[in-house]
Amino acid sequence: MGKQKQQVISRFFAPKPKTQEDSSFPNDPSSSSSLASPSQSQPPPTPPPKVLSTVSFSPAKRLRTSRLLSQSPASSGHTPQSLFPKPSKKPKLSPHTHNPIPPLSNPTLHEKFLKKLLEPSQELLETSKNQPIVNPKYTPLEQQVVELKAKYPDVLLMVEVGYKYRFFGEDAENAARILGIYAHMDHNFLTASIPTFRLNVHVRRLVSAGYKVGVVKQTETAAIKAHGTNKLGPFCRGLSALYTKATLEAAEDLGGGQEGCSSCNNYLVCVVEQEVEIVKGALESGVDVKIGVIGVEISTGDVLYGEFSDNFLRSGLESMVLNLSPAELLLGKPLSKQTEKLLLAYAGPASNIRVEHTSRDCFTEGGALAEVMSLFEGMTGNKLGDSHHKGDVEAKENDSNCSPFEGIMALPDLVIQALGLTIRHLKQFGLEGVLCLEASFRPLSTKLEMTLTGNALQQLEVLKNNADGSESGTLLQCMNHTLTIFGSRLLRHWVAHPLCDRSMIYARLDAVSEIVESMGAFKASSNCESDGEESDIITMQPEVHDILSSVLTSLARSPDIQRGITRIFHRTAKAAEFIAVIQAILLAGKQLQQLRGQEEMEYKNLQTTVHSPLLVKLIMAASSSSILGTAAKLLSGLNKEAADQKDLHNLFIISDGQFPEVAEARQKVQLANENLDSMISTYRKQVQDRSLMFTSVAGITHLIELPLTVKAPLNWLKVNSTKKTIRYHPPEVLMALDQLSLAKEELTLVCQAAWEGFLKAFGGYYAEFQEAVHALAALDCLHSLSILSRNKNYVRPVFVNDNEPVQIQISSGRHPVMETVLQDNFVPNDTNLHAEGEYCQIITGPNMGGKSCYIRQVALIAIMAQVGSFVPALSAKLHVVDSIYTRIGASDSIQRGRSTFLEELSEASLILRNCTTRSLVIIDELGRGTSTHDGVAIAYATLQYLLENIR
Repeated sequence: MGKQKQQVISRFFAPKPKTQEDSSFPNDPSSSSSLASPSQSQPPPTPPPKVLSTVSFSPAKRLRTSRLLSQSPASSGHTPQSLFPKPSKKPKLSPHTHNPIPPLSNPTLHEKFLKKLLEPSQELLETSKNQPIVNPKYTPLEQQVVELKAKYPDVLLMVEVGYKYRFFGEDAENAARILGIYAHMDHNFLTASIPTFRLNVHVRRLVSAGYKVGVVKQTETAAIKAHGTNKLGPFCRGLSALYTKATLEAAEDLGGGQEGCSSCNNYLVCVVEQEVEIVKGALESGVDVKIGVIGVEISTGDVLYGEFSDNFLRSGLESMVLNLSPAELLLGKPLSKQTEKLLLAYAGPASNIRVEHTSRDCFTEGGALAEVMSLFEGMTGNKLGDSHHKGDVEAKENDSNCSPFEGIMALPDLVIQALGLTIRHLKQFGLEGVLCLEASFRPLSTKLEMTLTGNALQQLEVLKNNADGSESGTLLQCMNHTLTIFGSRLLRHWVAHPLCDRSMIYARLDAVSEIVESMGAFKASSNCESDGEESDIITMQPEVHDILSSVLTSLARSPDIQRGITRIFHRTAKAAEFIAVIQAILLAGKQLQQLRGQEEMEYKNLQTTVHSPLLVKLIMAASSSSILGTAAKLLSGLNKEAADQKDLHNLFIISDGQFPEVAEARQKVQLANENLDSMISTYRKQVQDRSLMFTSVAGITHLIELPLTVKAPLNWLKVNSTKKTIRYHPPEVLMALDQLSLAKEELTLVCQAAWEGFLKAFGGYYAEFQEAVHALAALDCLHSLSILSRNKNYVRPVFVNDNEPVQIQISSGRHPVMETVLQDNFVPNDTNLHAEGEYCQIITGPNMGGKSCYIRQVALIAIMAQVGSFVPALSAKLHVVDSIYTRIGASDSIQRGRSTFLEELSEASLILRNCTTRSLVIIDELGRGTSTHDGVAIAYATLQYLLENIR
């Protein structure tokens, strides 16, 4: 067996000096005389058993274990101090199999080890029970923590103490569990800590677990503290930042990270509702409540709003939630049980979605509108104040001062209430400004977009698969060949909201066709040696794909510019990020300008190279002269090298009277340095050494180093020494260093204020930059659809006019996802549906025959065509479909109290109420949730109603 392993036990469990109270374990039958029978005798000592693993329990885990033991039915000790239950007559059960565990051959030693292992200290128990401490003797730091925790009770606080962030009390227990760090008692609180340079990692982990995390930083430095009134007290501390899942990417210091879910949307969705009066019409339509929704993607500035009537099953709310996939839910109480049950089921423990409840009682009599208007008035007032400093955008701001009020007044009442709650929620993060941009607002659904219900999104696996909830094997993954993060987000919206307007669909198809033709010509010109005649044909076309591909490739290497400009608008961006984002937009615009010709950039010049009106419009928006001029102007005031080195003092380029406060503060630092340097001549005379110079050692500057043989003046302060020399600080140097330190602190504060003002001035240009970034994202989506169409050999669909009969004519259609999996083994299928002929098909056949695959294929081809993509078929002639409804498979929602049968009938009822003659309806095995005859009757009646009443 080799050498026996050494026994290793945590330092927690070192033996304590025995007292009269704890000389024996209270539950040990062998050591307690009151529990042992007279006939029992102490067994002889046995050698210690092999310990093959290290056992280490945190105090929190020991505490939880002891609480579980004390809460068991058999827990009743002899004395109040008993921490563990008496031995029960029932045999112990395995925690995994719940079978009785046979008694050990030597229970005494085993029980002793377990009790010693799990025994929590009495001090820890008293603290964790939150018992009030009589005459608490808090340290100054603990007093600050108590006051902060009372002010922010729902926030997990990380307190900056020196080079660590510390957690206290219950926060330390939660942090130890989530982060896997050690928690211990220190004075009056359980505490844990992390190093400051790991803040980014640990905050993200806590936020991902669903916590609202607050970072408490020191609000004064040592130099300022030494010259202030708080010389002897602790450092002043205050809450400097709050983080949640929805606000993390837009937050200061931690946002903009390219980790994991940076390409995903992190919507904060606020939901309010109002009961509908039950009238005859509402009862027949199944309408139960009116729901108002505001969805905010804070890191991109996207704001969605909507008010809709919903039925008892909340199918409309479910579709909205599945479409947006929110990271946070803000629920405005009061809410009905059905609504709350659906939302809480969606935000289950496995989802890590944070849910916060808030009351809207204060918004009953116009309070919501007052809250919204006060925010808009404050923001427009700031813009008017800033407009004196920015003459080139003054007119634009003045024009837009009144427009937000008109748009807000037109919003429905429930949307106003949700907007008021969202503003109040975001004010604590300082990110409410994004709600003041009217250009960012867009409705949840419009008449120009197809209706895709929650069932259709789930059962067709459009955005997420039904196996593990990821994008693998979905239509979105099949279509997504975007190169940029912001392009990927826009394509997700396109796929979830196909178009219903024939002209808009054709605009996208024309753009995709042109890029595909350009790609084909580019390949021919690069791979083949062509004659002069052929080269004349393809000289102009390759530029479109070549330049577009070059622009998107360079943007793919840059930061997420959509989130970048929004972080600049929120004033949370750092200098290096600002320069990288603006430079990426400037470079992309200059490259796209090559498509406009060498002369003055005009619309006609661009049309000579690019023929698609949509491409022309997007290229014009992304490369407008005003955008490029503004970007160059913003970059001209910043020093890139200083930004890369995080040198705030030298960040600003002072010229033409810019940043006068920074220039003045720099002058003070320069004078303080010159004053120090001028002192050396005096000290050369004192020690009679013309070569004497200031030296710096271990970060201590302006030292005078003298040999041991030279006698220094008595008032010089000895700092350190070596075997041959002694280093001094004269008193005048100490005073001058003090003044220099103070001047540098003032320069830092002035530079921070100047940076804040610089970012604030960007707010006037934000809408223009946002439009340019949206244009670049749309170009990336069109480029992605072109790559898909060319690589998969797809065909362009043809749409009949709106006045023609509804029809779906697909020749040799293929399932886009299954074709990728099976490659050459997929068998194509035809589909022929016509409103004036056969407009219904009943598919029968054996199991595993491909019935479900075929009916899903028709729906997916319709979605792809109306997104603006080519489709997997030899030919496709379609009519624009207004909605797609599905009822596929057998599923239940036990957590919401809905059986398989109820789920089936609910989905069928939704289809019958909402579908039209222009809808595509797919029903797979309706009636399988009940008996044979009942199921056949339900399926037959449903089919008859669809054919005769709705057609």
